[in-house]
Amino acid sequence: MPIFEYHCNGCGLDFERLVRSEDRVACPECGSARVKKQLSVVAAPRQRGGASDDAGGCCSGGGCSCRN
Repeated sequence: MPIFEYHCNGCGLDFERLVRSEDRVACPECGSARVKKQLSVVAAPRQRGGASDDAGGCCSGGGCSCRN
């Protein structure tokens, strides 16, 4: 079952729900069925070796000698 994000047009609450296709969604705060599915933002995976990598951390340069 996918998790969807919703916005309640009744009280303005933003919330998430695990929903099957046949389920009806109501706001957990006010109980309104006037909810709208929101566009979810998906995080893109980081690429190694690019400008976004840490420069100077203990794991820079491909090998990691950090101990947790």
